[in-house]
Amino acid sequence: MSLRSRSICLFCGSAEGRDPRHMRLAEAFGAHVARTGVRLVYGGGGVGLMGAAARAAYENGGRVLGVIPKFLAAPEIMYEDIDQIVVATLHDRKRVMADQSDAFAVLPGGIGTLEEAIEVLSWARLGLHAKPVVFVDDNGYWNGFFDMIQQQIKAGFTPPEFQNMVSRVRTPEDAIERAFGVLAAA
Repeated sequence: MSLRSRSICLFCGSAEGRDPRHMRLAEAFGAHVARTGVRLVYGGGGVGLMGAAARAAYENGGRVLGVIPKFLAAPEIMYEDIDQIVVATLHDRKRVMADQSDAFAVLPGGIGTLEEAIEVLSWARLGLHAKPVVFVDDNGYWNGFFDMIQQQIKAGFTPPEFQNMVSRVRTPEDAIERAFGVLAAA
């Protein structure tokens, strides 16, 4: 299956954050996804890291699908230049995003980003999907999260094989390679 027929769901902040590296990472992620031909599926907003990634994908000729709950269309400034699916609830948003995607990428973000990532990891742990979940982290942002997983494994609450369901990479290029098992030419 070619990369053009693939989609990756992006979870990341609806804020810019304080570290400009996070915004640059989001822009680089969106641009790289576009160059590889992979479709970007994301939360539909035009703000923060998610807006930056979507704009970069769209401006580089990429295919982008936004999925936004109606009540967030104004606060998250729905990005209207792309295809959008408007849903009723956050749960609907996550379900549609998951259904529309072959893999998941997680960039820096807040509690909402963490909640989205935890839910798809929980679904994987329960055997509801076998899609790759890749955290893209070029400056240690997710260190605490991965430390927590190790603590859960050590305490016997999470099986060691869970580590095979989640990975962490430093670059957008590595994320696409890890998600789809191919080195994407950019």
